[in-house]
Amino acid sequence: MILDDVIVDVRRIVQDETATYRYSDAFMLGMGNQALKRIQLLRPDLFAFTGTVACTAGEVLQSAPSDSLRIIEVLSINGSGVGLVEANRETLDQTLPTWPNDTAAAAVNWMRHVRNPNKFFIYPQAPAAQTLDIEYSQVPTTYDGTTAVTLLPDAYFPVVVDIMVFLLESVDNEHVTSGRAKLFKDSYTEMLGVTKGSLPVTDTEDAGQDPLKVEVV
Repeated sequence: MILDDVIVDVRRIVQDETATYRYSDAFMLGMGNQALKRIQLLRPDLFAFTGTVACTAGEVLQSAPSDSLRIIEVLSINGSGVGLVEANRETLDQTLPTWPNDTAAAAVNWMRHVRNPNKFFIYPQAPAAQTLDIEYSQVPTTYDGTTAVTLLPDAYFPVVVDIMVFLLESVDNEHVTSGRAKLFKDSYTEMLGVTKGSLPVTDTEDAGQDPLKVEVV
């Protein structure tokens, strides 16, 4: 997927195909990049990227890379093949209250920071030079019109089109009252599978549901 191709389709839908455009190419490109960021906010799992993070030695609280929207999974200690098991911090607090002060060693468990999606805890605290393999939702870069959009599958091309049309119709006073903006908003939210009930975290293993209510097959 490249944004120039998306823009061609969008111009056709909003009837802006004449040589003197209502919306400049630069403006349209900006709307395209905004569309990608809106998709990530609604579906962070679509921008899943596997990378590494260097731990802060002597600490249990660690941070995701700077281009992360939120952590999806902490996978393993880099280069060791040793996987980390996700644990519940509340349970660890109750069963081993002194865990943050235990001697530094290779990570065994990791826990989400419920108030900060870009931070996580490990147990035990990190030794020097420990690097972890993690999966996280990577914030899209700002694309030009000819560079292929990475991570987001090409099948979501029509979603990007619909979001751009929604944005353009929302700022075009001639069309605001026609309902076209809402029509395209409803279209892209349906294609992304987004409802008010699914807006909580969509990239955890329980998909934002109460783990006690998730049916195990």
